Amino acid sequence: MSRTRANGASGVGFLRFGLERRDHGSSVRRMMSGRPPGSAARSLPLLLVAAAAVTASAAPPSQVNVSASGTNIRGDAGNEPSIAVDPNDGRRIAIGWRQFDSVLSSFREAGYAWSDDGGRTWHNDGPLTNGTFRSDPVLESRADGTFIYHSLQGNFVCDTFLSNDGGATWAGPTFAFGGDKAWIVADRTGGEGLNNVYAAWSTAAGPYSATTFCRSIDGAQSWETPVAMPLPVRWGTLSVAPTGDLYVAGIQSAPFDVSRIYCVRSATAKMKSVTPSFDPAILVDLGGPLRFSTGPNPAGLLGQVTVEAGADGVVYLLASIDPPAARGVNDPLDVHLCRSLDGGFTWSAPVRVNADPPGPNNWNWMATMSLAPNGRIDVVYLSTHESGAANISRLYVTQSVDQGSTWSPPVALTPPFDSFVGWPQQNKMGDYFHMRSDLLGANLAYCSTVNGEQDVWFARIGPRDCNGDGIPDACGSDDADFNADGTVDGADLALLLAAWNTSNGDLTGDGTTTGDDLAVLLGQWGY
Repeated sequence: MSRTRANGASGVGFLRFGLERRDHGSSVRRMMSGRPPGSAARSLPLLLVAAAAVTASAAPPSQVNVSASGTNIRGDAGNEPSIAVDPNDGRRIAIGWRQFDSVLSSFREAGYAWSDDGGRTWHNDGPLTNGTFRSDPVLESRADGTFIYHSLQGNFVCDTFLSNDGGATWAGPTFAFGGDKAWIVADRTGGEGLNNVYAAWSTAAGPYSATTFCRSIDGAQSWETPVAMPLPVRWGTLSVAPTGDLYVAGIQSAPFDVSRIYCVRSATAKMKSVTPSFDPAILVDLGGPLRFSTGPNPAGLLGQVTVEAGADGVVYLLASIDPPAARGVNDPLDVHLCRSLDGGFTWSAPVRVNADPPGPNNWNWMATMSLAPNGRIDVVYLSTHESGAANISRLYVTQSVDQGSTWSPPVALTPPFDSFVGWPQQNKMGDYFHMRSDLLGANLAYCSTVNGEQDVWFARIGPRDCNGDGIPDACGSDDADFNADGTVDGADLALLLAAWNTSNGDLTGDGTTTGDDLAVLLGQWGY
């Protein structure tokens, strides 16, 4: 096993933004040990700050598919990254991707790497099953922190691997039915669907093209026989609402139609004793069709349809779509979002997320969305609007704190790069990116060619740790919410005890985790 030091791209600035904790728009004050009565709770600006405001403690994006010494491997390629983050310990992250050992071949394997320090350093131990053709990886985390790696085999069926040590080792595989462009999601709500894992896939290929949905009720240790959906969708994701209701989104799969985008809900999938059933599929007008195999990604998707289900019946749908010509100006691709306030039955008009003006060479592609526990929406996308060339993109991030009505000014996360570089006998830079948000920010797995070839990268968007102890916190040395879930409770106590006599749980600033730090945590209990 090798430990690799994450290396940043030269000259790449790292975006950092502060977050004020909110509950439906109202500030939540947190009691801190040692704060005088009546003093103000810590709060930072909620919206994105300018890139020039990067602080010294911020780090650049780090390459994930590197050698044992932490350097780039020339001649290989990696794309379609997917990320899993332990909900109990934000330091534990795993990323999987399609690994091509040589750009001279289309043979791909299940690449993976893991980090136990929030993405600062990475372990990279080679493919999941050496010499086996694998594609379309999707990673997820169960509520207990067990990671799931869902993988498509060459015969268009899927299997899953499990890791209970943060991605260091993987058990399996377990047969998981499946098909092309499968996606999974786990129920971490704590309700009756806890540890259910759901999968949906395309009708395009494989032996289960008529039944494109299946469920596991034991955390992906086994999978039930697939069932049909009322209208099969493809090229999209899944989301579990706090109620345990399941949402599946994508374009119409059979018959294939990129102009028809649907959201499908199941209120029964969480019930372990019954066969999942679905409400009628709801057609959502995102303002245009998806596009694929054109522009910046000649043989791939320009991004998937992303669905995120939040509290109080709020559901979001986002994709890179081809909008109608604006004032006679052709605009090949924009990022649009629609919102439902009634659990996916009715939908708002689409909102344009990207801020650049319409232009004939403005491709805003690979849009990816993630929803934070406090309702903040994080979106990243690639854009060519600065270069005016379809193959030269930069990665941007923006966010909304008012349910997608308005968006912060987009900020670039990368320098420009050429998406036509490094094709591994397959003229595309993959089909998707993947992001996971928390109260402090977001963890992003993406692909770029800033090294002159296709590589997989990790970026922490926003603060992950302000006191340098390696534990995600809310930017203060006396904040005992180690796992950044918004509450100081038993999970944080367990992390502090595990860090006893080290600096990792230091809340007092003396460099060691002792009884004094325990007293600070207990003073914040329940806040």
